Amino acid sequence: MCQALVSQVENIARQHQATTVKTVIIQIGPLSGVEPELLAQAFPLASAGTVAEASKLVIENLPIRVRCKRCGAESAAIANKLICGKCGDWQTQLLSGNEMLLASVELESNAERGVANA
Repeated sequence: MCQALVSQVENIARQHQATTVKTVIIQIGPLSGVEPELLAQAFPLASAGTVAEASKLVIENLPIRVRCKRCGAESAAIANKLICGKCGDWQTQLLSGNEMLLASVELESNAERGVANA
């Protein structure tokens, strides 16, 4: 998964003709199946030798949100208790909390660093 993330970051850098990736911000929900600490440990290894090698990985935690099928309310929930926060019904639809998103990538190009292209 980390290698796929680095590959996606490399593609973005290439599209924007960037020479360096400064920051990578990802958002992870608790139901995504991704362990943030393990991803943070794997990122320097996966990005070694790439334009993202010296980049900082920022991980933002996303909340779990559900919509009640009974009353229609949207509310926060916890991982093992996806119930409506308004009426307490258990018949809910998951709105967020199971995703891993590449939120943003901060890039640097030769022009920004004052380096002329030969």
